[in-house]
Amino acid sequence: MYSAKIKVTLRKSILDPQGKAVEHSIQSLGYNNILDTRIGKYIELKINTSSDEEARIITDEVCKKLLANPVMEDYNFEVANINDK
Repeated sequence: MYSAKIKVTLRKSILDPQGKAVEHSIQSLGYNNILDTRIGKYIELKINTSSDEEARIITDEVCKKLLANPVMEDYNFEVANINDK
């Protein structure tokens, strides 16, 4: 069994209005040293397979087909064998 931890973020060239709203709120609390805020998604999957390579392939396919919009978003992930813990 494997665990995949996925982070999906807007590409740097895409305006992030939610991030800007949060940044403004942070600064209104007096934290003026915060210069940039971006909002993203964090997803965890448990994958029932016996191969690290297959877990990575499945995770990548799920990201491409469902979790990330390839026009606007980037993603990265880590896969770990949870049977080793």
